[in-house]
Amino acid sequence: MFLYNLTLQAPNAVNQAILGNFSGTRQQELIVSHVSRIELLRPDTTTGKVHSILSHDVFGVIRSLAAFRLTGASKDYIVIGSDSGRIVILEYNPAKNVFEKVHQETFGKSGCRRIVPGQYLAVDPKGRAVMIGVDVGFENPIFACLEVDYSEADQDPTGEALKETEKMLTYYELDLGLNHVIRKWSESVDPKSNMLVAVPGGTDGPSGVLVCSENYITYKHIGAATLTVPIPRRENALENKDRGLLIVSGVVHKMKNSFFLLLQSEEGDLYKVTLDFVNDTVNDIKIKYFDTVSVAAGLCILKSGFLFVASEFGNHSFYQFEKLGDDDDTPEYSSSDFMTNDGEPLDTKVYFKPRPLENLLLVDELTSMAPLTDAKVLNLTDEDTPQIYALCGRGPRSTLRILRHGLEVTEMAVSPLPANPTAVWTTRLTADDPYDQYIIVSFSNATLVLSIGETVEEVTDTGFLASTPTIAVQQLGQDALLQIYPQGIRHIRANKQVTEWRAPGGRAIVRAATNRQQVVIALTGGELVYFEVDDSGSLSESHVRREMSSNVNCLSIQPLPLGRKRVRFLAVGCDDNTVRILSLDSSTCLEPLSMQAISAIPESLVMIDMPDQISEGSLSTLYLNIGLQNGVLLRTVLDQTTGQLSDTRTRFLGARAVRLFEMNMAGNPAVLALSSRPWLSYQLQSRIHLNPLSYEPLEFAASFTSKQCLEGVVAIAGNALKIFTIEKFGQVFNETSVALTYTPRRFVVNPIHKSIAIIETDHNTYSSQEKKKALKALGFDDEDAQEEELDPAVFGHTRAQPGKWASLIRLVNPSTGETTFSLELEQNEAAFSVAVLNFAVDANQMFLAVGTAADVTLAPKSLSSGFIHIYKFVDEGMGLELVHKTPVDEVPHALLHFQGRLLAGVGKALRVYDLGKRKLLRKCESRAIPNCIVTLHNQGGRIVVGDVQESVHYASYLPTENKIVVFADDKAPRWISCSAMIDYDTVAGGDKFGNFFVDRLPKKLSHEIDEDDAGSKSVGKGYLHGAAHKLDLLAHYHVGDILTSLAKTSFVAGGREMILYTSFLGGIGIFIPFQTKEDIDFFQTLEMHMRNEMPPLAGRDHLSYRGYHVPVKGTIDGDICEQYNLLSGDKKRMIAEELDRTPAEIQKKIEDMRIRAI
Repeated sequence: MFLYNLTLQAPNAVNQAILGNFSGTRQQELIVSHVSRIELLRPDTTTGKVHSILSHDVFGVIRSLAAFRLTGASKDYIVIGSDSGRIVILEYNPAKNVFEKVHQETFGKSGCRRIVPGQYLAVDPKGRAVMIGVDVGFENPIFACLEVDYSEADQDPTGEALKETEKMLTYYELDLGLNHVIRKWSESVDPKSNMLVAVPGGTDGPSGVLVCSENYITYKHIGAATLTVPIPRRENALENKDRGLLIVSGVVHKMKNSFFLLLQSEEGDLYKVTLDFVNDTVNDIKIKYFDTVSVAAGLCILKSGFLFVASEFGNHSFYQFEKLGDDDDTPEYSSSDFMTNDGEPLDTKVYFKPRPLENLLLVDELTSMAPLTDAKVLNLTDEDTPQIYALCGRGPRSTLRILRHGLEVTEMAVSPLPANPTAVWTTRLTADDPYDQYIIVSFSNATLVLSIGETVEEVTDTGFLASTPTIAVQQLGQDALLQIYPQGIRHIRANKQVTEWRAPGGRAIVRAATNRQQVVIALTGGELVYFEVDDSGSLSESHVRREMSSNVNCLSIQPLPLGRKRVRFLAVGCDDNTVRILSLDSSTCLEPLSMQAISAIPESLVMIDMPDQISEGSLSTLYLNIGLQNGVLLRTVLDQTTGQLSDTRTRFLGARAVRLFEMNMAGNPAVLALSSRPWLSYQLQSRIHLNPLSYEPLEFAASFTSKQCLEGVVAIAGNALKIFTIEKFGQVFNETSVALTYTPRRFVVNPIHKSIAIIETDHNTYSSQEKKKALKALGFDDEDAQEEELDPAVFGHTRAQPGKWASLIRLVNPSTGETTFSLELEQNEAAFSVAVLNFAVDANQMFLAVGTAADVTLAPKSLSSGFIHIYKFVDEGMGLELVHKTPVDEVPHALLHFQGRLLAGVGKALRVYDLGKRKLLRKCESRAIPNCIVTLHNQGGRIVVGDVQESVHYASYLPTENKIVVFADDKAPRWISCSAMIDYDTVAGGDKFGNFFVDRLPKKLSHEIDEDDAGSKSVGKGYLHGAAHKLDLLAHYHVGDILTSLAKTSFVAGGREMILYTSFLGGIGIFIPFQTKEDIDFFQTLEMHMRNEMPPLAGRDHLSYRGYHVPVKGTIDGDICEQYNLLSGDKKRMIAEELDRTPAEIQKKIEDMRIRAI
């Protein structure tokens, strides 16, 4: 087995976010790190939208990120600290839209080690040095660190030395004259200090640092008085008074003559911190509650008045500042009120009342699926392609997300029409108009002209003939319009003077192709007539006509480049299954240049110029897109010198004939293809994408440009005119969300009624009943309790003591997204596993089994009791009814339907249960699993068991002896996070260190085990402290993120089966099996060349990254192969020569791998 790994959706959790002018313009941009990927975001300050400009995989773990600017420069550079043991400086090149490595400095070993720098990074504000910086103006750069000497603590197993270890705030100064670092100052701080925030210095402020520790913020600087202010806490009757409060992120914002800091607590509350100072002496620190947002991994304030919140979990938010919180009645606390006479801080707590947003306004959200805890590929709504159902988020911001393959469409307007239209066009009035002025709608016997303004209204004085259907519309020359209809051509000048060209008697115009200077029409019988705009602006007919050998089905003329008056090529599709390229040169007008035979009759043609991918000499490549009547789209390259066609790519789009329309999307020409669903072919970041739109089927479309909608589409669906736009290019999936209450853990599907059952569990959280009881005990009645209640989606659930659990079981209707049933568990029970099954004693009734445990403490691990609840589905699968509840001695982490019974992993015991009247009846048990069972799968009598620490075990159920025998296990221990049976002998799994592996039972051994009814072969002598037989490792690969689900699936109807995986940080990827030895050799060689020619940006070695813990085996990294498109032309040709192919052939092979999958 050999696999090809491809990322379908990159992880979208953010662990670092920085702000700067990376393009060298005045516009501020954001760079975010998605752990192993770096992305440039550009906020549009007029619309408030955040656009992704560039995303690049660095094949390493980004531990820290900083922006710095050289003194006097106008652009910022990016410094990356990673697991490569190197520090790397990158520059963004806006002309090529790439990150370029400026400098790389090696200083340690690879990996995230305690002794290798890279975790913490800060920059001297004047751009002279990089470390953890204190702003000192133009004096020698000073860097501040929180330090702990752990040498004694490491040697002491009792932990006493750790308690006595002091935490120090230390200043290091870089002497620019001697070019070396000296330790300038050190002072002990609170042992629970966790963060430093630099205070502006020089002309901007007093310099120094704020030390954030549990419950307090302290200002410290050399020779300055220490000032301390408590962190305000939420007023909450159920607050755990003993729990400390930490600051987790912060940002400094400098204004003309002042500055302020925004700090965020682990609850998500933002605090505005200001310093009262005279010259360099700080007299007071003031802190007040500002607003509440989601807990952030990074905060960035833009000069244009926006705040970017890179959320730890869930969607990232982009806020606009409404005000700075100076004029509200929120209490402000000052350090002078909390200091004793001898300068010691008072031990006290201060409070504030949380409220909805007042100072910030949410303007945009970037979707993030982190943390993604479980996912399945299902088609519950009977659509063309299956959907991915994923559990995402943490706490009250959790969601069930339904992902569909396709680009998200934003509908702007829908207007019904009096009858079913046949076609639609948009046109400008003059060549210089920035926006479209008219929408022209053609019916079977009439034409309607609509004017685009504040509203869309019908107009009648345009010169268009309204009593006939229209074939084509074009803005012609400088200021004329053209209407082509079956009986002739109507040329409308700006002064409304109309010139008509009539079709010859007995013949009609059937097809037309136009650009701003040239017009070609096809008459019945296959005759082509060519027109050109002359110098006076008139439309003159060429003396040359051409009779085609068969009927003309479609025409396309090359788009007219800026500054040119004529193009050379015309494409003609005929019903003899051919496409011909004709010349439009004056000397060889309508002469044939080349021909391509195709598999079906062509329905439509579009020629477009796309920015070049192959050769660097020309600026663009001319593509001919051919839509066939059998639902296939062809894209072929048209040589701009000879007119020859080459490098044809094929894609099946749907059951209907494919109609093509030229658009402008993502700043480049694009093609909209309409079949049984709409598809868009567009270019983004050096790669041509072909993605479906998540929208209803359309009949006809045209590009639409207005002030409000620069890259829109106007289209016909039935008798309605629809205007829509696409914003999120490059995203393979769009999503719909169903809000949940607690963190979702697992879900299953009722196969008969197609309802989804989800278990949700949160630790340190009060359940609804517990909360009511606790409030009642404090003297609050129900009304008071409701007033106390804050929106949990914004403010989170009230934190309880460790050992308190809140949990519920929810049923969701996947068609509507509605919750049809929810049941909250009581008595401090937490749900950990779930399964749908039917018991042999009642085969027609579907049951839901839920594994729970009461009073669980995580460290040290203990519980009062475990339970297995059995519910039966009622109300056509939309409700549940409790049958009974069976106590067990451990936490049931895995449940599975098994031959009309329930297979349960209870701690390390594997048990088979049957349905009894009062409780489940234990029929069989095996205690051969070493630690704790976390996953279960079966085919027939074979069971695959995943152990939390000791990888996978194969077991057989012997019905004659009623026992379970473990007969094979893995050679290496693995901390299993998910697994899936690929076939009867093969299992794929993921571990908590981000590795993916495939194990297989040898075929001969598999047959022997199946034929051995007595189990004598299974029980042989244990080998390597485990089972009698061992599994063979077929593939091993480091994905770089914890895998949370695996599934064998196929996305395309009749397509190749593959393994789809989801990861904790929100990533979705696939492993595609190779089918030929030739493909394996090709991609292995290409991967080797890519490692050499395009080493990862962060300095990590690609081969050692993909083999992080175990050498990579049987897997090729498709992500690095796809970076072939980013290489220079010379390097592309050099690799192509080594592979004995052309660059176009290599690109086609890479593209085919993705097309086969999705």
